[in-house]
Amino acid sequence: MPSATIPPPPVPCHTNGRLIGCVVHVYQNGKGYEVEFVDGGGHTVALITVAAGEIRPIKSGELLHARPTA
Repeated sequence: MPSATIPPPPVPCHTNGRLIGCVVHVYQNGKGYEVEFVDGGGHTVALITVAAGEIRPIKSGELLHARPTA
């Protein structure tokens, strides 16, 4: 009998003030995070580890914008 896989809940997106990315891993109960940044085609352009104080949740009413990558 095949088994069904339930997808994980959506990952909250965060900003460091300039870029918006999604948390893909949480370290030590929130002391640090692995954040992935993707382009409009869904390709990863950066995957970085940040401390809790370096990011914040996006807020209602904030505009997302697009710009070309190098």
